[in-house]
Amino acid sequence: MQSDASSNEPIIEINDVTKIYGSDVRAVDNVSLTVNRGEFFALLGPSGCGKTTLLRMLAGFETPTEGKVIIDGDDMAEVQANKRPVNMVFQSYAVFPHMTVAQNVGYGLKIDGVAKKEISARVEEALELVKLGGLGSRMPDELSGGQRQRVALARALIKRPSVLLLDEPLSALDAKLREAMQLELVRLQKTVGITFVIVTHDQAEALSMADRIAVMESGFVRQVASPAELYEHPTNRFVGDFIGQINLFSGSASPAGEGKVNVSAAPLSDQVLDGTATGSVCVAVRPEKVNVSRDKPADSNLLSIQGSVADIAYYGGYSNLYVDVGAADPVLAEITNAERGIGPGYAQGETVWVSWRPEDTLLFAE
Repeated sequence: MQSDASSNEPIIEINDVTKIYGSDVRAVDNVSLTVNRGEFFALLGPSGCGKTTLLRMLAGFETPTEGKVIIDGDDMAEVQANKRPVNMVFQSYAVFPHMTVAQNVGYGLKIDGVAKKEISARVEEALELVKLGGLGSRMPDELSGGQRQRVALARALIKRPSVLLLDEPLSALDAKLREAMQLELVRLQKTVGITFVIVTHDQAEALSMADRIAVMESGFVRQVASPAELYEHPTNRFVGDFIGQINLFSGSASPAGEGKVNVSAAPLSDQVLDGTATGSVCVAVRPEKVNVSRDKPADSNLLSIQGSVADIAYYGGYSNLYVDVGAADPVLAEITNAERGIGPGYAQGETVWVSWRPEDTLLFAE
């Protein structure tokens, strides 16, 4: 299995694809995007957003109502699922319980009529790749959940597809194993150089694994960008709110000239911020950008609001402080517990100031 470095050459082109069920259920609505060769690409969104339907259209299990799916330069309109240069790993693993690990992994090659000697060599190679070397004679019920997932991966990779499709592949694993498998999948993808397309509803999973992410809502793609770009520079309220935690304040904005606007959004008033959105707007800031102090910050450039600590949630390495500032919702600040102790050092009901830099403020048109 040769590594194929990621490039800007598209291997998947989805052009104006729509999928309608019945007379009016638009599961996917006029989606266009490309996935580059050798890329780890994620389709991310809440349940019912269309991400799995889009993946199934790539696999050939669903047919687009409108639009084209092109894989490796070929239009897939007349290409059956088993003839496409893709393979799929399902949420349920779909490992055959009556076969050994080696038989499971080599099953697809056996069906294709590959010689036994070559199957044996490729099975051994695939098992080493997913760190299951020496376990070929075991039965699936002798394996852990993570090991069974690796068997499913090896079985998909052994046929050397151009694209590997993964439908919520880690959702059945516990939190610690899930995190370990995220790292393993990234290592595996970089090793084999095959394009991976993963469907997930887990923001942290997509952020930690993917080179680029398409965020979907109600059949539409709302933004496609790198994890850092999505988190730090979301282009709309849905993406900002769906990716990670965020503070949101509704208000209004008017032009202030030179790429700036005058914003009034309780509890902020008459603040000049970078942006072009006017009329009804949403002001936002990530909780880790918010500082908390007992005294009013001396830096007049900071956006500062006085309030009282409403709630404290302790998570070990960090604490979440919810500060009531008289708005519809409290301001959430994430405080790192950098020193040993029992928490962030603030008490419920205590008067504090929350503040953040103007450049850390996000502005969305409503």
